[in-house]
Amino acid sequence: RGQDYDLAVSDRTQRVSGSMVSADYFRTFGQTPAVGRDFTPSDDRPGGAPVVILGGGFWERAFGGSPSVVGTTVQLNGVPYVVIGAMPAGFAFRGAQQDVYVPIGQWTDRSFLDRGVQVSTHAVGRLEPGVTVAQAGADMDAIAASLAKAYPEADKQLGIAVVPLKQDIVGSVRPYLLVLFGAVGFLLLIACANVANLLLARATGRSREFAIRGALGAARSRLVRQLLTESTVLAAVGGALGLVLAYWGTREVLAVLPAALPRAADVHLDGRVLAFTIAVSLGTGVVFGLVPALTASRASLHDVLKQSGRGVSAARHRLQRSLVAAEIALALMLLVGAGLMVRTMQALWHVDLGFRPDHVVEFVVSLPSTPQTTPAQTRARVRAFDAAIRNVPGIEAWSVTLGSVPMMHDTSLPFWIEGTPRPPDLNDMPQTSCFLVEAGYRRAMGLRLLRGRFVTDQDDEHAPIVVDIDQDFARQYFPHENPIGQRLNVTGFDVQATIVGVVAHVRQYRVDADPASAVEAQIYYPFMQLPEKLMPLAASAVEVVLRTRGEPGSVLADVRAAVHRFEPQDVIYGVQTMDALVAHSYSARTLTMLLLSVFAALALLLACVGIYGVVAYLVRQRVREIGVRVALGAGSGDILRLVIGEGLRMAAIGTVLGAVGALALTRAMDAELFGVSPHDPATFVAVACVLVVVAVLACYLPAREALRVDPIAALNRE
Repeated sequence: RGQDYDLAVSDRTQRVSGSMVSADYFRTFGQTPAVGRDFTPSDDRPGGAPVVILGGGFWERAFGGSPSVVGTTVQLNGVPYVVIGAMPAGFAFRGAQQDVYVPIGQWTDRSFLDRGVQVSTHAVGRLEPGVTVAQAGADMDAIAASLAKAYPEADKQLGIAVVPLKQDIVGSVRPYLLVLFGAVGFLLLIACANVANLLLARATGRSREFAIRGALGAARSRLVRQLLTESTVLAAVGGALGLVLAYWGTREVLAVLPAALPRAADVHLDGRVLAFTIAVSLGTGVVFGLVPALTASRASLHDVLKQSGRGVSAARHRLQRSLVAAEIALALMLLVGAGLMVRTMQALWHVDLGFRPDHVVEFVVSLPSTPQTTPAQTRARVRAFDAAIRNVPGIEAWSVTLGSVPMMHDTSLPFWIEGTPRPPDLNDMPQTSCFLVEAGYRRAMGLRLLRGRFVTDQDDEHAPIVVDIDQDFARQYFPHENPIGQRLNVTGFDVQATIVGVVAHVRQYRVDADPASAVEAQIYYPFMQLPEKLMPLAASAVEVVLRTRGEPGSVLADVRAAVHRFEPQDVIYGVQTMDALVAHSYSARTLTMLLLSVFAALALLLACVGIYGVVAYLVRQRVREIGVRVALGAGSGDILRLVIGEGLRMAAIGTVLGAVGALALTRAMDAELFGVSPHDPATFVAVACVLVVVAVLACYLPAREALRVDPIAALNRE
């Protein structure tokens, strides 16, 4: 279970991240402390000696990685803990490195021991050799059935889902990575088609050379080896430059969007990436250099001399045109994918979140406490914090909060409506997300009040218990009546509350859509009315949201100073803006959009280069023909239509083929899109128009060259 602490050594206090873990936690991961010892079963029980194991990164930062730290004492939330070991640097669960680890069996909080209260805990296990995930799931189903019999009130109808850890960490971004991998493949094919066209044109220009070599006795295999060597060297140089760009680009992308990928800090170029790059570079050099090499090696002196001055074969022209059409088709697919992601991001940016994230900052403030801290003392500390920041300039509204926070985490509670039959057990009861808030929460978050009133400062521990509900709650449970004045039995809190207001629904989990299994109904519960048995959960730290008039960063220094004046031991940490939290919820889409857009732009550039190269080459090969046409009376418009028409024909064929391919491939992107169909006509039409314009521009320079052809000089050419 995640748990942060105030850690004190000598006279210095800092906030550290931590985990409560069972005794065999590290052994499950096959890890042992770098120094000291592991937890034992005697540590992991109520009444065990307070002991702590330091995370490797924190051990190095705070203690210089010294083995002498074992046996020293540190204060965690005012309780002395003996350091018994330190983990190796780099050990992390689900990509998160913790600063300290303590035995979870020593946590005797009543909320943790109450099976009716849902406290965030995670379980992880290692399968025995040969055991499948399905077999493990069957074993866990049997355990769940036993628990349901032993604890019918709390565990009836509850199951246990077994998920591979790898899937849990990277499963959400896998579709986006597959899309990007496909895009990279398309871009590689476009580049290879361009190179193949270049090599084909170059080999054609050297056809006389190869024909003479062949006539002088050079074996065909030797000519092929020479050309393959040239294409392989070209590919190797390109691969080396690509590695340099990849090294720089990877760092830049991860610096801009570090949260878009799980374990982003571990993403780097290693030996496997190097080997893959070398193999792909050399492989493409050989494969796409083979056709030009074989074509050039077939040249005979008789045929070359016969074709001299009259261009090259139509078959070779068709091959070059086909390669360009393939480039355009692949470029169109990439452009359509990028266009759909851009449309998706535009739709996400206009989603009604139910709150206003601009100028809102969220952070956690520690409240130094001990196991003996009473609920009254915790409430007093929160009131003192409110008083400390009340006069900080630049703050429009603020609220202490616990439980659910939009885009971060949620807390669900079972309930039943007064006047309806009480469900037989907890798991038959409906669930609601619970926000523990103060009066300023509505203004701080920009919630829209639809009916009644919101929580006020008068709704404290001495007043009747009240709640606000959201419009989804009202629609689901009070579809044809006024919910104001209705009473809820909040079973998780063991209280009965009166509904006093209705607010707009807040997107709790994701901007695009909440998960199908999500709890949509929401209630807002006064923080000061949190039951006595649960107040210890708020004793050590609370979250705060505040709205600023200007940029949040300009206010935080004053907030820290105000808090430090009233309690020097209080620490503010985990500062982040609500805009950043919202952006994080679609960071994977943002990464996909950015990279797809870059790939699509490169593909468009390569397609443009491909069209230009082929048209320019054909113009040079047809100088004699163009001269004859001009001599016979062809005007500038006729020559322009001839040259530009060549490029437009290739673009038209490629566009049609690309549109067919895009219609098939964009279906695979359906899950990554939002607010736009994978077959969006506007995107397809816009991309096709862009490609046509690019094709015309790519033909412009060759067309100008064709207009400058002197018919006398052309007819006198060899």
